[in-house]
Amino acid sequence: MNTDFMDALEQLEREKGIAKEVLIEAIEAALISGYKRNFNSAQNVRVDVNRHTGVVRVYARKTVVEEPSDPRLEIALDAAEEIDPGLHIGDIVDIEVTPRDFGRIAAQTAKQVVTQRIREAERGLIYSAFVDREHDIVTGVVQRQDSRFYYVDLGKIEAVLPLNEVMPTEKFKHNDRVKAYITKVEKTTKGPQVMLSRTHPGLLKRLFELEVPEIYEGVVELKSVAREAGYRSKIAVFSRNEDVDPVGACVGPRGMRVQTIVNELKGEKIDIVKWSEDPVELVANSLSPSKVVSVDVDEENKVARVVVPDYQLSLAIGKEGQNARLAAKLTGWKIDIKSETQAGGTPSEAPEGEMTDETAFADSDLTVAEEVQE
Repeated sequence: MNTDFMDALEQLEREKGIAKEVLIEAIEAALISGYKRNFNSAQNVRVDVNRHTGVVRVYARKTVVEEPSDPRLEIALDAAEEIDPGLHIGDIVDIEVTPRDFGRIAAQTAKQVVTQRIREAERGLIYSAFVDREHDIVTGVVQRQDSRFYYVDLGKIEAVLPLNEVMPTEKFKHNDRVKAYITKVEKTTKGPQVMLSRTHPGLLKRLFELEVPEIYEGVVELKSVAREAGYRSKIAVFSRNEDVDPVGACVGPRGMRVQTIVNELKGEKIDIVKWSEDPVELVANSLSPSKVVSVDVDEENKVARVVVPDYQLSLAIGKEGQNARLAAKLTGWKIDIKSETQAGGTPSEAPEGEMTDETAFADSDLTVAEEVQE
């Protein structure tokens, strides 16, 4: 090694952020192993790299004793005094044992160490960059697919999107751009690994934060999310400002905000309901677009018994129970839905133009934005 090598270490320090002293210490440690391996030495040795010239020297470290039993580890007092008259029994003396052709081994070892440290530093920088973005949205390009994953290029790293984290309604091709939610960033032996998802409820939450300024600014709070990815979702929102309608803010002018998110989620339907601290009101809102006659709550068992008009029972339950299931996830309450007839009341008739059982399956085809437009 020479001064050019030391200059190169300084340049690496500036460009990669790896301290020169850290690299030199790693090289010295590697050279000790290299010396013992190449010269079959069992000595206790120390390697010193000159910080300015790059000259490498190897020293055998020996303990001063009266009569050495192992010449590789010990030195007699009289021999030690020839090196330094001030030495005493028990002192450690360094004796230079640098082999003639050690420069070649030193250069080769140094190259391996520096390459490894650069790789580790780059992995560390990538990990630091992405660990702070855990639970955030990223946009990448699909590179390839195998039996388990899509591999998505995020620029500095190739992330993995498991096939079971992709919505049933979508399939990606090579070079498709995709927005996904970072569920986990972890260190592995092959470097940092970024796990993505398209089905996580957090994706819906982040998309609303991007599209709705009131949510990003904290005026409107997204309290709860229930999602069956690719089919239907419900979100409950609350406004900290009485003058701001939380549902209207999320829907946007002419439904543009929510429609942008629906398009991103490949047509997934989204119901936006108003959050309430009152469980009766919250459960009633969560069953939207169905009308609710009454809600009776059992606080102890967290069960809500809901009565809906006969003509809207199918709508309240939803296709294959989806509306009721999402409402239960959204509120955290078990919901038991009955019609007025089942509850022992007098059935009410559907007002003109109101959704009935005949149109109940439109439940699977309406978003709040479309209802507002209607």
